[in-house]
Amino acid sequence: MAYLNVDGDRRIYYEHYAGDARAIVLIHGWGASTRCWDTTLPALLAAGHEVVALDVRAAGKSDNDFADVTIDATASDVIALIEATGLDRPVINGWSAGGGIAGEVAIRLGDRSSGLVLTCGASPRYTQGPDWPHGGTLADIEGTVAGIRADRAAGFRGVAGAVCAADSDVSPDAVDWMWHQFMELGVRGDDLLLSLAEIDQRDGLRALPVPALIFGGRQDLFVPFDATKATADLIPDARFVETPGGHAPFLEVPDLYRDELLAFLAKVV
Repeated sequence: MAYLNVDGDRRIYYEHYAGDARAIVLIHGWGASTRCWDTTLPALLAAGHEVVALDVRAAGKSDNDFADVTIDATASDVIALIEATGLDRPVINGWSAGGGIAGEVAIRLGDRSSGLVLTCGASPRYTQGPDWPHGGTLADIEGTVAGIRADRAAGFRGVAGAVCAADSDVSPDAVDWMWHQFMELGVRGDDLLLSLAEIDQRDGLRALPVPALIFGGRQDLFVPFDATKATADLIPDARFVETPGGHAPFLEVPDLYRDELLAFLAKVV
């Protein structure tokens, strides 16, 4: 196991897989962990890609007692990890809230990355705002967090059950697997979801100098389909992939997801 100190003696957990093909960084969603990528990772490694995956602050095997668990802080961690592992212009891939982190990382790196992937990503905004009618409100997020804090087991069970579309072929075991990941989230991890209400990355994405791959789930209950489509429209060089399921295409349509991701990685320069 590998850890990186990012805030004094606080540590984030990461995995670094060697490869000669384009490097990619995998950033999980709120409450999840590096393990959510386990259905995607084998294909990336088989194709020869260098891969770094991490548990963000308060999630998975990372330390729980960070004082600052926000999109800004976690994006700084990802950039520090890229530098520490010596990645050369990696593609940044974020799922769900990890998309908000990935968007911030890609904006900060500019052409020091080679591409951005938003896997049903919560970027550029997660809440409604001027000229952005998509998503919920701060009150909605606060209500979700209050429900989690009242009963973490039941609250996260509900979240896990809503990740995939009801008519998907995802097994109950996969839902349980996701729930167990959520149950490892430290209480400070709740702050990451709250911080999503504060981001607005539209200007940065409009000026993104690298290509992007955007996945949007037609039945997504967390990041609305229309929001993902609008995100793709913002970015100068973006490919939009509509998926028939909900919020986790790597579980619901894994072959499609892997094919599109590998094709994108093969094309970036």
